[in-house]
Amino acid sequence: MIDGVMQTPLKQVGDERGKIMHMMRATDTGFERFGEVYFSWINPHIVKGWHRHSVVTVNLAVPVGKVKIVVFDDREDSKTKGQIQEFIVGPQNYNLISIAAGLWYGFSCLMDVPSMIANCATDPHDPDESEHCDLADINYDWSVDNV
Repeated sequence: MIDGVMQTPLKQVGDERGKIMHMMRATDTGFERFGEVYFSWINPHIVKGWHRHSVVTVNLAVPVGKVKIVVFDDREDSKTKGQIQEFIVGPQNYNLISIAAGLWYGFSCLMDVPSMIANCATDPHDPDESEHCDLADINYDWSVDNV
């Protein structure tokens, strides 16, 4: 596991009326603080990435669809520098993926219909706090199902 990344199984409670999908509580291991929650729809077979935050930790869950989340560590002082980590998440593999500041991440919809990512971020969005780079800037083949 990349230093600064955590995968936490999430609980779903359901019956014939529907279900509840938990995401994050203030008492959970790994909870730092609350900044904002937002939802990102990803169109079929589209990749969104690469993103990196300087302060924010993102906590990602996929309640709708199926998404590959990829994390890359290029931090100079990291013992996991150069490593790539992949996760396939959705309702059938319902996990919270927490990604610390300083790590690059991207995600891809693996469905023929849109998927939705929920992000419980530690801080409100600030465009000056994050950066982006082109997909080709990090050596990762999004066209192959590597997981």
